[in-house]
Amino acid sequence: MAKILTVTNQKGGVGKTTTSVNLAASLAAMHKRVLLIDLDPQGNATMGSGVDKHDLTLSVYELLTDQASAKESIITNLEVGYDVLGANGDLTAAEVELLQMTRREFRLKMALDAVADQYDFILIDNPPSLSLLTVNALACSDGVIIPMQCEYYALEGISALVGTIDKIHERLNPRLKIEGILRTMFDPRMSLTKDVSDHLLEYFGDQVYRTVIPRNVRLAEAPSHGLPAIMYDKNSRGAIAYLALAGELVRRTDKEQTQAVS
Repeated sequence: MAKILTVTNQKGGVGKTTTSVNLAASLAAMHKRVLLIDLDPQGNATMGSGVDKHDLTLSVYELLTDQASAKESIITNLEVGYDVLGANGDLTAAEVELLQMTRREFRLKMALDAVADQYDFILIDNPPSLSLLTVNALACSDGVIIPMQCEYYALEGISALVGTIDKIHERLNPRLKIEGILRTMFDPRMSLTKDVSDHLLEYFGDQVYRTVIPRNVRLAEAPSHGLPAIMYDKNSRGAIAYLALAGELVRRTDKEQTQAVS
């Protein structure tokens, strides 16, 4: 059964989509079976995976509104090495339609139940807001990956997000936990970066990934070519960092599974 991870932060511009795409590609490079779900109407994760959002026949919108199944909507055999459940502007309408549906917080979970055993990891990229789409992602996930920049306002934002995760854990999904906090756009030359990083480690401890994602030109350029960094420039610092993150995630997952069995 797949480990389902939501990549989210209510603050924009912190590297959610960059993390979703590059972590999916890095896990696939490690021969893991991966599905990337784009839950953002902007469709950036879709485009960054080499899929034209304007050409989608079936998308997350059709999935959430019962017009198509997951098996029908998932795009396979892509150059990037992982499968994609894409999104575009149509997804905006889904939020309105979901309000009229029964068990509206669990529409994504119900749809994924049919395909979850076909993957090792399912990653969900989210919009930068706490919407009904994000609630659907959190309600079906085992864990949350929180990308964040090491800046002052990020500390305020993460406390609000942790509160949201706690509420979802209590009311909708008792499996949900913080999988890890990922420091992105990391510049060790800045004293504020080090100060915020130290605060995170002090408060969250082992929940903070050892891997940090540096500011990297190649990482920023890759989406315009519809490619993850590992395929655009596998030797770039950004690509290497996300491979390290994938390795750290796999090791943590293997350790959890071993402890669960013993």
